Amino acid sequence: MKKLTVRLPEALVAQIETESRRRKLSKSDVVRERLTRPEKSRRRNPALLDAIADVIGSIDGAQAKKYLKTTGYGRKRAR
Repeated sequence: MKKLTVRLPEALVAQIETESRRRKLSKSDVVRERLTRPEKSRRRNPALLDAIADVIGSIDGAQAKKYLKTTGYGRKRAR
C-alpha cells in the first residue's frame, strides 16, 4: 500500500479516534473503511444539518438571486 498524509479538522479526527478505540481497529483501518464505504450507506452528519437548520428555506427566490449576485456566486474567478 502507498502512504498518504492528509490534514483533517480536529472534530473529524476525534470521531475517527473514538471509533477506532470503540471498535479496536487502527485509525487507518477506520479511515480506509470510511473512504471505501458505498455512497448510499454513508450517513449524513446531523451536526452539520443542525448548524444550518435555521437558515434552510429562509430566503425566497427573489432574495436568493439578489444575495447570490452580491456574493459573486457563479462568476468565473481569476486563478
